[in-house]
Amino acid sequence: MWLSFPGILMITKSTIDRIMEATDIVEVIGEFVQLKKRGANYVGLSPFANERTPSFTVSPAKGIFKDFSSGKGGSAITFLMELEKFTYPEALKWLAKKYSIEVEETVENKEEENHRESLMIVTAYAAKFFHDSLLETDEGKNIGLSYFKERGFSNETIKKFELGYSPDQWEAFTGQALKEGYQQQFLEESGLSVKRDNGSLYDRYRGRVMFPIHSFTGRVIAFGGRTLKSDKNVPKYVNSPESEIYHKSNVLYGLYFAKKAIREEDNCFLVEGYADVLSVHQAGIENVVASSGTSLTVEQIRLISRFTKNITILYDGDAAGIKASLRGLDMILEEGLNVKVVLFPDGHDPDSYVRNFGTNGFKKHIEENKKDFILYKTDILLKEAGNDPIKKAEVIREIVESVAKIPDSIKASVFIKECSYLLKIDERALLSELNKMRMAKAKKDSQQQISRPAPVDETLLEEPVGFTAREDASQEREIIRLLLLYGNRVIDWDGIANTYIGPFMIAELSDVEFENQTCKTFVELYRKEVENGVLPEEQHFIHYPEKDIVDLTVTLIASKYTLSDNWYEMHKILVPDEQVNMKATILGAIFHLKKQKVGKILDGLRSELQKTSVEADQEILLNQYMHMKKVEKTISEYLGSVILK
Repeated sequence: MWLSFPGILMITKSTIDRIMEATDIVEVIGEFVQLKKRGANYVGLSPFANERTPSFTVSPAKGIFKDFSSGKGGSAITFLMELEKFTYPEALKWLAKKYSIEVEETVENKEEENHRESLMIVTAYAAKFFHDSLLETDEGKNIGLSYFKERGFSNETIKKFELGYSPDQWEAFTGQALKEGYQQQFLEESGLSVKRDNGSLYDRYRGRVMFPIHSFTGRVIAFGGRTLKSDKNVPKYVNSPESEIYHKSNVLYGLYFAKKAIREEDNCFLVEGYADVLSVHQAGIENVVASSGTSLTVEQIRLISRFTKNITILYDGDAAGIKASLRGLDMILEEGLNVKVVLFPDGHDPDSYVRNFGTNGFKKHIEENKKDFILYKTDILLKEAGNDPIKKAEVIREIVESVAKIPDSIKASVFIKECSYLLKIDERALLSELNKMRMAKAKKDSQQQISRPAPVDETLLEEPVGFTAREDASQEREIIRLLLLYGNRVIDWDGIANTYIGPFMIAELSDVEFENQTCKTFVELYRKEVENGVLPEEQHFIHYPEKDIVDLTVTLIASKYTLSDNWYEMHKILVPDEQVNMKATILGAIFHLKKQKVGKILDGLRSELQKTSVEADQEILLNQYMHMKKVEKTISEYLGSVILK
């Protein structure tokens, strides 16, 4: 059996099964989110929403995740599709690579491939072209490779980071790419080629050494190109423009290679440039990333916070540059992270310092010179203010503004105490100013909340009938939940035995038309499996290619809260268990749904009776109505006397 995805991959069912069997969802998601064990599950901060209290849950037993902040959930495959915007086969391929599973695949017509994947394919081709040019051409070896060697980069580092060289010719790369069938549209959109006025293309990065920029999952999505010429009219660096696959505010250079070390060290070193990352990483300090010369963004901070709450910023000796960046770093405090700052001596940056003093010297310098950001900022601004009382007052206000960004009140109080000593001002005065700022912010937030229109519940806009659409959908979802949880259990009830709950429910509901499209599709899928002699379990639907089915499945089987093993002993509160009386649980759900469907039919018949004036039609409708009333009464009596007694 083949699963076919037009224009991308065709993967055998047996290959998919091997991938599913090998995949450890905790291990996979743990590469992107810092997870902590809590009971049988793991929890962490949502990678899809900005939150301070973990609501992101991973269940290894069920093989699912559920993000209660954003509502997203599913398998490891779903997670990769949601976070990295992979297609289903792309996620499978990523997992196959991780677990060293060979995938049989064919790539169909490039013209039919989706837009995003086409951009990925062309950047991957470019990375290989530049890397091969560096290592295999005379120009690349003499210019590009010589430069990297002069900077002290080893062959291993050059290969690991896929460093490259773009030939110093107008169309060396573009011409070859077009010759090999890559489309002009994607060469231009990716920023690899630039269009002339006459419509032809030329190479953006000609004559530059190349630093590929990798996505969170290791695919090349952009480039930084450095010129080796001394001409001041030529920009030192040229970077990829924004594209569908590259948004610079959401990317940190080196994060793909650093994320494991960041988690293990519980700290992230933040530097400025590509060379800083490469040299420090090569020295064995792998928990290092760069903002690639751009101002740090909230999105980048949140990327780091998935793995650690500790950031150490490594500055070179440029005092003006440091002062300019101080205010922007308040964002890190606002996101609840701990920030330390290390300044290198004049003339040194992390790259040059680690090359000159080695790994041990680098680590020693950091350990001896790191300062908390607030205290470092206080020291810098106080020196600049000197004895000027007005400037000093401005410094005090700016420092308190930074402290006010810290969401942890205890941590903020500690900094107020320290700053009181450094600023030589009464602690109570600083606390008073801090409280004023927080109250002003709270008032502003409150006003914004009031002025913001309340979200409209779209289900309230639907025309009400005897049983509302919301109630109907809820009861349909309850049927799906019971199929998922108990479908493979054997019935042992009075009058009914030796059959499975799933097929029994499907047979009992054969006369019921589901209205919610996803629920309807689910029941049809379940029915087809049963007819084929298969009793589908939850994993069948967790790994189903259609997102709606996966979302429904995970939402129904995931729970944000679980009772502890000693709940009853501690609280003496007995929580009802639907499994104690499975007959009541299953038949109750079936006949509640049937009663709702009958109620809707009765509402429709009442409406028709009110509209028609033809006696013959009225008699027919009245007979139908009376019949359905008897059906409703029978269901109600059954519910009351058998199920709910």
